[in-house]
Order: sequence, then C-alpha cells, then structure tokens
Amino acid sequence: MTGRRVLFLGIIVSILLTYAIWVGGSIPASITKLPDQGLNWYYWKLPQPTFWSRATAWGMYLGHQFSIWGCIWWAQRSQLKYKSALHPINYLMLAINGAFIALHFLQTYIWYDALAQDTSIWASQGAVVLLLVFVLILETPRRGLFFGNSVPFHQQFLQIIKLYHGYFFSFAAIYTFWYHPMEATLGHLIGFLYMFLLLLQSSLIFNRTHVNRWWTFTLEITVLLHSVIVSFMLGQTKWPTFLFGFLGILVLTQLHGLPVNILTKRTIYGAFLVSVMTVYGLTERGLGRIYEVTYIPLIEFGLVGVIYLIFLLILWTISRLPVKR
Repeated sequence: MTGRRVLFLGIIVSILLTYAIWVGGSIPASITKLPDQGLNWYYWKLPQPTFWSRATAWGMYLGHQFSIWGCIWWAQRSQLKYKSALHPINYLMLAINGAFIALHFLQTYIWYDALAQDTSIWASQGAVVLLLVFVLILETPRRGLFFGNSVPFHQQFLQIIKLYHGYFFSFAAIYTFWYHPMEATLGHLIGFLYMFLLLLQSSLIFNRTHVNRWWTFTLEITVLLHSVIVSFMLGQTKWPTFLFGFLGILVLTQLHGLPVNILTKRTIYGAFLVSVMTVYGLTERGLGRIYEVTYIPLIEFGLVGVIYLIFLLILWTISRLPVKR
C-alpha cells in the first residue's frame, strides 16, 4: 500500500478511535477524583493509586516506548530510503502503535490511572512544546524561521537534529499518550486525536508521506485547536493568547513552508492583524494586553536559541579538549 492511502485510512481510524473514547467515557468518568487544587494539579487521577494501576501504566508505557525506539534504530541502521510504498517496518510500527492503543483502552477501563499519578503536569506539556520547537529547527533549511529567511545554523547541528529527532518525537508523543487516562472530556478527546495522528506520523518513517508539507503543517497547527479548547473548557479567558500565539508562529514561520503565493501570504497577514485588534478590542482582555500574543512565539523561538547555544557550548568545549596522540 502507498503511504498516502495509509495516511488517509489512518486519519479515519484516528477519528473512530476518538469516537470510541467518547462512547466509553462514562466508565472513566465514574471514577472518584480529588478536588481540583489549582494550576499545578492534574485532576484526572486516582485518589489512592494501587500497585497494579502504577505497574500497568508504567509497564505498558515502557513497552510501547522501547518497541518504537527499536523500530527507529533498526530503520536507520538499515539505511532505508524514502519511497511511496510502505516498508515492512512501517507495517510493524502501525501494528505496535495499534496494539498499545488497544491496551491503553483496557488499562483505563480496568485500572484507570496513567503516568499523571507520578509525574508533573508540566512534563507532559513541556514534551509537546519541545516537540514543536524541534520541528521549527528541523524545518529551517526549507522555510527558515522568520518570513522565509534562511538561518545560519551549524550544519552539524542540523544533522544531529535530523538523525535523532525521531527518538525525541516518539518519546514526546508516547509519554503524553500514556500520561492521560482515556477520559471523554472535550480536551481529552482533541488531545487523544492529536496523539493518534502523531503516532500515525511516527509509523510512516522513510515514506514520502512522512515529509508531505501539508500533512506536517496540519500536525503543527492542530495544537492550536487543542490549546484553545482546553482554555475554554477550564473557564479561562486567556484563549486569545493561545489562538494568536500559535497563529503568530504560522504567520512568521509555518506559512513560508507552504506552496502559496505572495498575495495569499499578504491576505493572511492582514487577516491576522485585523483579528488580533478586533478580539482584543472587543473582549475583556482589552487592547492594553495585546502584548500577550507574543508569549508563545517568544517561548518557542527562545527555546530554539537556547538549544542552539547549548550545542555551540558543547562544540566549543569539545574543541578545547586536548587531542590524544
């Protein structure tokens, strides 16, 4: 089968799996939770975890994680080439991800608890943020960082990111997937749909669909929908920060990797500016807080700079080490 056909079928299956979580949502929803304790608190976990709730969550996560890492290692070691048809490793990764998705369903409905019981809520969110940051770096040779302008990154830096990004991307997706129980709140449903799509993407390594610019753009921009919905769901008023923050990255960077003409780009620039002024002018946020739209771009581009500086520091340190003769 071609990667394009598998991608289409995979998107349909991802939607059906999300629907299945919604259908079975009354089971996890019936679990008694502790009262919400604020920003650093993750609400959807057992008040009194058991040995089996922890053992199944961590055991299945580690099995899922190391299975996919093993597949990535094997694919790179075999020096596979990009092609339209699927490699055998793609079928294996699809099967592994499918099996562990099914296990997560069972684990939620029998033991409920996930990795959230033992790890910080910021770890899950941070993993996804770093995934998006690594995508920005990975795509710089093709679209730059600011309005299509090239970035003079060290070639060795880009080679390292390209070689190892799959390991980190799979960690971010699989860890986040096992962080949450399969609750049927709107935020969870959108989040799991996003995770299903990321797992599908990871299964298509060394297939041309894996680097299709419209597909990868869709994966990048989906986080906007999730963040805005979660903000609404939690009764927060800062949804414009997420909406226009991620749209700002679209305008500055992501748009310039797509095959669109200059007129389309200028139209999007204008629509973005008008929307920002209108929303902040008409909501309780007010024009005095319009600076909030810079938060997410500053965080993501700032992390790009920090990661690159760490690389340069390591490179400089290595260059200062004495050479053995």
